[in-house]
Amino acid sequence: MAAALFTRSLFGNRLIRSSLAVYQKPRIFTSFFNKRAFYSQPNAVYLLHRSSGFATCAMASSAFGTRSSFSTQSISTNEPVVSVDWLHANLKEPDLKVLDASWYMPDEQRNPLQEYQVAHIPGALFFDVDGISDRTTNLPHMLPSEEAFAAAVSALGIENKDGVVVYDGKGIFSAARVWWTLTSQLEMKRMFRVFGHERIWVLDGGLPAWRASGFDVESSASGDSILKASAASEAIEKVYQRQAVGLITFETRFQPHLVWTLEQVNQNIENKTHQHIDARSKARFDGIAPEPRKGIRSGHVPGSKCIPFTQMLDSSQKLLPVDELKKRFDQEGISLDSPVMTSCGTGVTACILALGLHRLGKPDVTVYDGSWSEWGAHPETPVATSDSSS
Repeated sequence: MAAALFTRSLFGNRLIRSSLAVYQKPRIFTSFFNKRAFYSQPNAVYLLHRSSGFATCAMASSAFGTRSSFSTQSISTNEPVVSVDWLHANLKEPDLKVLDASWYMPDEQRNPLQEYQVAHIPGALFFDVDGISDRTTNLPHMLPSEEAFAAAVSALGIENKDGVVVYDGKGIFSAARVWWTLTSQLEMKRMFRVFGHERIWVLDGGLPAWRASGFDVESSASGDSILKASAASEAIEKVYQRQAVGLITFETRFQPHLVWTLEQVNQNIENKTHQHIDARSKARFDGIAPEPRKGIRSGHVPGSKCIPFTQMLDSSQKLLPVDELKKRFDQEGISLDSPVMTSCGTGVTACILALGLHRLGKPDVTVYDGSWSEWGAHPETPVATSDSSS
């Protein structure tokens, strides 16, 4: 009852929609838990990936550096996914946190928060992909600053000692983005990988596989889970407004080599230090199909190759085995002995390529965070099409 009343008061007078729907001017950002839109500045300075310490907070130092206690005999940090059977067996371990990171394209007309409230894995918390993001750019769900990410994850109740399993409602889709983010902030895994967290895995097959196995789901969110999700979004906004935030239980160690900017991608066209793989569909890559977002040119970055993210998955939306994955990359001439950088439309499905490469023993894959939403909208970036590259 408390959760229902809280949710009605929070969402009753506001249309919930993806931040992608407001990609154009005015630059307005909303998340599922923000009570008002956030307006970005036209000349925002990108300094927030550095630890500036401008947000006053309390630090729970005892939470840092310790290991989780649940059994890991059947799982390795070198393997990026876990099975639904493994999660079911370990679900009640106190140092294992489960995140529902569902996110959908606007044209799918699916609301991840509402779906979370209808059915989610017992004990899972909702991770708002659009809400836990950079507030200084008009690009969708870009990586937040270290301070902002630490504040949001701490509000969710996650500590460095915790193991984290992240899933989504499609199988493997947006969960890979959150996996990448956490590890880029700790030492080697995406959103969570970028911020250095090693003990994070994607649930292979996601919620569909969990339900297909006959495991229980919760059909209503507890008041505590909704409050934590709301607090995470509010913490992000406080950091960007230079306000004090609550207790910090998660320490980030940003991994800059896992994230590339437009300038680095542009330099790579000439320097060719990294093999560039685009995860979008072949039609979008070739410039035959229009981009789903207004004002963005069709085509691809010169010199890049196309491996659609769907080629990483089987028919049940689970990650392919090693031999099948290697075939996909071999077919496009990708060498696992050379550096790789991936991109896509908005930085989500590029992380699925990174997930597949991680399974192949290549954990140091760079992702172009702005991806085609940034490159294709820039008036001076070079664009190739199937005609120009043939």
